[in-house]
Amino acid sequence: MRSASLNRSRAPARRSKARRVGLARALSKLGYCSRSQAAELIRAGRVSLNGLAQRDPETPVSLDRDRITVDDRAVGSTTKIYWMLNKPRGVITSASDEKGRETVYECLPQQASWLAPVGRLDKASEGLLLLTNDSEWAARITAPETHLDKVYHVQITALPDASLLEKIVRGVRSKSGELLRAKSVRVLRVGEKNAWLVIVLDEGKNRQIRRMFEALGIEVLRLVRVAMGPLQLGDLPKGKYRPVVADELHALGLAMRGRERLI
Repeated sequence: MRSASLNRSRAPARRSKARRVGLARALSKLGYCSRSQAAELIRAGRVSLNGLAQRDPETPVSLDRDRITVDDRAVGSTTKIYWMLNKPRGVITSASDEKGRETVYECLPQQASWLAPVGRLDKASEGLLLLTNDSEWAARITAPETHLDKVYHVQITALPDASLLEKIVRGVRSKSGELLRAKSVRVLRVGEKNAWLVIVLDEGKNRQIRRMFEALGIEVLRLVRVAMGPLQLGDLPKGKYRPVVADELHALGLAMRGRERLI
């Protein structure tokens, strides 16, 4: 009986401990801002925990019990926001840039500064980019184990034959020796000197498509992401954004759960 009593008394403590996260992460989970932005606010002395100013982003927080304020204003659970942007070529996926280059946030309203990109598209790439204040959802989409399909239309300076398509799927070695390959590839259309391919990736290696063609001695002229799982870019104009609607979120969730069950 004594053992059972001890176990019951300890159980709530274990649950409470499991809910504790760092202060910066707590602000991110509550949808107030990104984790890095939260760390800056904390170090600047603008964040208080239960009435006491904090300067350590890793200060433990209980999301169920502790009171967080930023500039003396209480922070609570924020409505989750999910947006899709058709990223133009030439802008960077960053909140700010020390070189003064245009960022994706210049395509968004001012209040969207707390939304964080889900993964990245490099400066020269364009197309579907997700932004959200739901850090857990973003982490699931970008997690390697999810293997969510991402579809790209890629214009290259070559006329593809069966051998080239086979190499793209079988894999090529980058200059650093890393094996790079696509899940699938097909020809979309062919011109006199170049062609468009549809390439599907189910992993998220940095600049994977560009490095793959570089290893093959082929230049990538344009790279457009047109889909992530069941989510389609569609006819969204370049530089414009829209909410990801409930049906799309549901389909995306099913796709991720389906992939997770296969692993």
